[in-house]
Amino acid sequence: MSIKIGIAGPVGSGKTSIIEKLTNMLKDEHSLGIVTNDIYTTEDANYLKNKLDINNDQIIGVETGGCPHTAIRDDISMNQKAVEELQEKFNPDIIFVESGGDNLSATFSYELIDYYLYVIDVAQGADIPRKKGAGLLFSDLLVANKIDLCPYVNVDLESYKKDVYESRKNKPSIFLSNQDEQSFDKLKEWIKALL
Repeated sequence: MSIKIGIAGPVGSGKTSIIEKLTNMLKDEHSLGIVTNDIYTTEDANYLKNKLDINNDQIIGVETGGCPHTAIRDDISMNQKAVEELQEKFNPDIIFVESGGDNLSATFSYELIDYYLYVIDVAQGADIPRKKGAGLLFSDLLVANKIDLCPYVNVDLESYKKDVYESRKNKPSIFLSNQDEQSFDKLKEWIKALL
């Protein structure tokens, strides 16, 4: 039985890059499947097929044709079909379901996934954690990405972290940087704990 993990967040927050990194970290220990969502293309799926050393058939691109929220929350049929196809063909341990780029109100239907993480990044602005939004508030894990960019986008990391913790209350958060392998180890540990 696969564990299904949703990954949502605004365009450019780093969802696809996080899936790429996690897949490389997990593929030797676990079988994986990936479903990506784009409105009119399979851009993210194509990127991952070119970058990852897994069977291309384990990566399915869904073209939603409209609002990305709808395809992960309201009418999940296209994504559900892709997940079922992966389960029938490969029975992966983990399936990542990446939403299309969306805003802070995106949430997943728990009929589609078991857990979901929501990705924000510091380059979107220091005020993002204070703006809250359903994805930021209610996701099982909040990922604050690209923290190495703080000095270049005038974001004070300690204030940013404080705002994240205040918005999230007791729900978990992780702060990621491509320059810090240990930050990704924490994310990997979170996922392995779900298994």
